[in-house]
Amino acid sequence: MSDEEVIRRRLQIDGDGTGDDRRLNDLLKTFVKWCNSTDSAENSQAIHDRLLAQLAQCEFAMKKSDFSAKMMEQELKNYATISDTIETGIETAKTQIVQSKQNLVLAKKIRKNRMEYDVLARIINQQPDRKNTVKELDTLKKELDELQEKKASLERKLNTKKKDFTVLMRSIIELQNKLEHGTGDDSQDAADEKMVCDDDAVILTVDEAMSPVREQVKIASPEKAS
Repeated sequence: MSDEEVIRRRLQIDGDGTGDDRRLNDLLKTFVKWCNSTDSAENSQAIHDRLLAQLAQCEFAMKKSDFSAKMMEQELKNYATISDTIETGIETAKTQIVQSKQNLVLAKKIRKNRMEYDVLARIINQQPDRKNTVKELDTLKKELDELQEKKASLERKLNTKKKDFTVLMRSIIELQNKLEHGTGDDSQDAADEKMVCDDDAVILTVDEAMSPVREQVKIASPEKAS
């Protein structure tokens, strides 16, 4: 038997190091001494009592060791349960951390979308209402159509008055030429030349006379109205 095995066996017998090995050796020596004793009955009784006391101590030590072993086994089970609970809690905490990170990213995205929505809402609220805008456009179209019709009517009246005035001036000039000149070829040629010159003067005169009407048409035009 090697020294290592001897030491291991002694440690197993000694238990928790309270002298169990020595106590068993003393018990064995006392038992052998009692068996081989040739002393009187009183001495034998003393050795017997001592032997019973040592045996009781050994039994107590054994029960104590057994109880300690069971307690340690129970403690190991408790520690294993606690360890499993801690590991489960760690895994749960990791899962919650991952979920919290995802929720944080989602919350940031929602907040960004809400801020953009608020900006767009303010911009939209600053713009006029669509119904009012369409109504104003319809009103402006009606006014534009009315102004265009008014302009066309004024232009027609202007052209009519211009033609009438031109005919009137031509008639006046012809009548004046007949009164100032007699009948004759030379007089007729001079009258024709004068009539051509007078026609130009009549056109200028008509244009000057119609200028107020043109101003009225310009004022009534859509460009001025807008």
